[in-house]
Amino acid sequence: MRTALVIGTGLIGTSAALALAGRGVAVHLVDHDPERARTAAALGAGTDDPPEGRVDLAIVAVPPAHVAGALADAMRGGVARGYLDVASVKGGPRRELAALGLDLSGYIGTHPMAGKERSGPLAATADLFEGRPWVLTPTRETDTEVLNLALEVVALCRAVPVVMDADAHDRAVALVSHTPQLISSMVAARLEEADDTAVRLCGQGIRDVTRIAASDPRMWVEILTANPGPVADVLAGVAADLDETVQALRALQSSDESKRQGGAEGIEDVLRRGNAGRSRVPGKHGAAPASYEVVAVLISDQPGELARIFADAGRAGVNIEDVRIEHATGQQAGLVQLMVEPAAAPTLTAALRERGWSIRQ
Repeated sequence: MRTALVIGTGLIGTSAALALAGRGVAVHLVDHDPERARTAAALGAGTDDPPEGRVDLAIVAVPPAHVAGALADAMRGGVARGYLDVASVKGGPRRELAALGLDLSGYIGTHPMAGKERSGPLAATADLFEGRPWVLTPTRETDTEVLNLALEVVALCRAVPVVMDADAHDRAVALVSHTPQLISSMVAARLEEADDTAVRLCGQGIRDVTRIAASDPRMWVEILTANPGPVADVLAGVAADLDETVQALRALQSSDESKRQGGAEGIEDVLRRGNAGRSRVPGKHGAAPASYEVVAVLISDQPGELARIFADAGRAGVNIEDVRIEHATGQQAGLVQLMVEPAAAPTLTAALRERGWSIRQ
């Protein structure tokens, strides 16, 4: 692939353009807001000048509600040899294109499973997709050349191709992406009118659960409007669990011992099912989840402290598998949780103590 046209220069479109341009593809940028296209071009994502002729591939990176329209305009204009979109829903746009009577052999739906809480070209990075799944939804109609172009885009963006049926994809993202967004927002909404004293007690648990609640509401309304049925189905199951959990908690307040026992069993059941579900989430590099030991280290909030602790771990010959930081409320300090293989934890603990770090048990 030598040339590409990116239609829509938000986070995803600009990030893809940056990756392609950085690997030698001549990228042309267009957006309904010309200023956004100019911004993306200034970042090195390509040029906002129109292509002189037909490009190899058109990448449509607009909100789900506008995907079919943008694709139809591009396909009717014959701007490219092949066409793909990067919307987070796949079944709806394809059905809309079919209803318009367009030849779908030159089109493939795709969805890179990457993003940020921020949107727009200024949030884009060339490495956004590296190591992340990129779903491709070809059908029997899809031309082999178009599938190969899509695979080339995925390779140039350093992503991992995953082939799925479009409707199966939409059910999957309803479970692993769209419903978590809503639930995160619902939990965060409890904080809006909460007492200041309660909010000051926020720790890492509430920060983890509500991180994605910072996402752009307008963007998510567009996404959820394109995939309402599968998301509603997942939420209905969550709602049933919530009802049972509320009843179990009420039972724990009873003076009747048998009711309290039943309530405790109900709470334990949902927690155990949560354990089982969490254990299915892929671990490092997509491998089976691993159980790590946590070495918690108190650090001051000063430049270079994280670099120093990682360097000391390296000198001890210990690989840090994962890391979390819990910031202390009202203090210029934090707790760094270093996740390591269980056998390496004693070595790391001893080495860090020897170098003057404060270890928390």
